[in-house]
Amino acid sequence: MLKKITMKNYLSFKNKTIVDLCATGYKVLSEKNTYNNTLKGAFFVGANASGKTNVIRAVKLLFDLLFAERKINLSVQRCLFSSDESLSLEYEFEFSNTTIKYYIEYEVAKSSLVEMLYIQDRNVLNRVGKSAKSEITDNKIYNDIDENTLLLREIYFNTKFRNQPILKQWFEFLMHSVYMDGYKETFFSPGKLNLGIKEYLENEGADEINHFFKQFNFNQRIEYSNASSGNITRIESIEEKDIFFKREGVGEPIPFPWESLGNQKLLRLLPSFFYVVRNGGMLVVDEFSSGLHNFLEELLIKYFMKNSKNSQLFIVSHSTNLLSNSLLRPDQIYAVDFNGIEGSALKRFSTEQPRLAQNLEKMYTGGVFGGIPDYRDDEID
Repeated sequence: MLKKITMKNYLSFKNKTIVDLCATGYKVLSEKNTYNNTLKGAFFVGANASGKTNVIRAVKLLFDLLFAERKINLSVQRCLFSSDESLSLEYEFEFSNTTIKYYIEYEVAKSSLVEMLYIQDRNVLNRVGKSAKSEITDNKIYNDIDENTLLLREIYFNTKFRNQPILKQWFEFLMHSVYMDGYKETFFSPGKLNLGIKEYLENEGADEINHFFKQFNFNQRIEYSNASSGNITRIESIEEKDIFFKREGVGEPIPFPWESLGNQKLLRLLPSFFYVVRNGGMLVVDEFSSGLHNFLEELLIKYFMKNSKNSQLFIVSHSTNLLSNSLLRPDQIYAVDFNGIEGSALKRFSTEQPRLAQNLEKMYTGGVFGGIPDYRDDEID
């Protein structure tokens, strides 16, 4: 699982910034929200344009660099209001009590990449520019490496990490992960998972979704078929199959495009949600609250934390109702501020040592943790 991200000169994070996912001394929700002393994810809250999305983009960038079928332009990832020509990211994971650290540094002026991979603090891959030394491959020395490609990516696709079970476990975890843009309702799967709603229903059917609806009293179900009938209406699908909603007390089929935007978003989210809960990996969701009722957001987070093991949920949202000790631990919540030329900064709620009896939402809106907009409404009567 992901233990830590360290960013420097990355997008709006000009200064060295750490996202720490090690559980602190809080006992609240320790059985549900932690696994092997690692937090099952984090929540980032703050004003618009504070840098919240840039935090989770650091995770997406790792997915892209290692798995995307396109070249990634690292030069545009550098902080634009910094004189420093290089950016760096370090990711720390832990599997089977073994720590993996992966460091990436990119110098824009020279278009030069640095990669360092550590297993239990032992440097097993050291790449500077076009040359590298490796202890995880038969070939110990590399020369003339493509300056725009990560060597670790090439090693994985060429060897699948034969005789490197920890690295293989790490990459399987990454490939079980999903990044979702909740506003655009698009997703990226490093493992090329078929998690579009129609692909999911074609492969898995509607039982899991309908069981979820029944379990939590949604008073609706879905059908995936060529046609759907009620007492009054029958609708034939123009395509081979289509999705229909049926609500209790109504019973007539409602085509997917006619449903509420919230229900459409929920249905697109659930395949990835169920998959990561079952299989491990990270579910990273930007604009998590877009289109979802506050109570539904809370339900999804509780379900994830209760039913997952080696899985993590990372969300960006403006829903302050999620700031609750009954839902998330203080060490799982980060406030994000943008401080002008100094860029974005994070503050972990647990650094203020709030007591369990205190209301985190009121503390946040009261300015204790930062990350709130300073709008003026003096001109509004």
